[in-house]
Amino acid sequence: MDELITKIIDMIAEINENENLDINFPDSYIDDLAKHYISKELTDDELRKLIIKLKQAYDRAHVEAGEAIGTVAAQSVGEPGTQMTMRTFHYAGVTELNVTLGLPRLIEIVDAREKIKTPTMDIYFTEDKRNDEEFVRTLANKIGKSTINDILSDFNLNYGTMEVEAVLDEKKILEKRLDREEINNKIAKAFKKASINGNHVVIPNNKVESGFVIRELRLLADKFRDLQISGIKNIGRVIIRRDEEWIIHTEGSNLKDVLSMEGIDQVRTTTNNIHEIGEVLGIEAARQSIINEAQNTLSEQGLSVDARHIMLVADIMTSEGVVKSIGRHGISGEKSSVLARAAFEETGKHLLNASIRGEVDDLTGIIENIIIGQPIPLGTGSVGVKMDYKKE
Repeated sequence: MDELITKIIDMIAEINENENLDINFPDSYIDDLAKHYISKELTDDELRKLIIKLKQAYDRAHVEAGEAIGTVAAQSVGEPGTQMTMRTFHYAGVTELNVTLGLPRLIEIVDAREKIKTPTMDIYFTEDKRNDEEFVRTLANKIGKSTINDILSDFNLNYGTMEVEAVLDEKKILEKRLDREEINNKIAKAFKKASINGNHVVIPNNKVESGFVIRELRLLADKFRDLQISGIKNIGRVIIRRDEEWIIHTEGSNLKDVLSMEGIDQVRTTTNNIHEIGEVLGIEAARQSIINEAQNTLSEQGLSVDARHIMLVADIMTSEGVVKSIGRHGISGEKSSVLARAAFEETGKHLLNASIRGEVDDLTGIIENIIIGQPIPLGTGSVGVKMDYKKE
């Protein structure tokens, strides 16, 4: 295969020299040419013709100079958005987990919201652990939130002695694969006067002198039942699913802490929180996340949008090294042209601020030229013609 790729590269160099073409294909095109050369049993002459035809198709696929790519991208993403339903769907294959999809999710993505409605993670495992059910279930209980309430077999408020009495369920503790000693330590740390005897826990109410004794006891009982005994910050429930391998879906997201755990596949594990990906993995990863999330949201609705339109949106949202929204608090509100900012939203505010600061609009963009009735710098309008008087 390597010899064939070298042969194709040499043939392209020869065509460039003899026919004065400037062929410069991506590596993936060279690989595809090699595969077709073998599968279709092409001759060298046929391969040569294929390279020239591919060059013509490749040139046609490029955007022409002066094309309004921003407007085309906005229309291409915006029009399918009008076809979307305003519902929250169940996660594919997981009926218990609700995730924001459709138009509300697309709005979340382009608005670059830091607090999204339903953050969720898909956690994958390394090759040696992805089929190990015991390991996956143990880790799921480490990641997911568990409280004392999840492991109680009996619970009682003793109004005579003003104490909270509870019995822990050994079976539930084993099912959740929790460490008994760790549970005891957390109870002792949270409730200093707690008495732990085997599975029996007794917590006295310290505020007996208070006039609201019964209320205080009930508050103490709620605090005890809600005491978190396992789980990672910001993650609630976890759902374990077996597809071709074991996968964990979570309610809530904490990419940094999950990626630091042993046995986690750091390449495939992901979250739908774009800002979190940007903080943990960098701006390039955030850009890719915007593309993936937008494409998934559209494809779940049966809508297909060319990836290049979505890539352009992602590029402009991340071009300054941070994730910015498209609206008035982000890209549109920071345009250099005063008229372009005023045409979008908050017209009076932008014009007043510009007049106070003495801003000048150079009329280099599209919107500002439409407003004042000049030809716009697009298509034929993007080319200037000059006459050489000396020649005349």
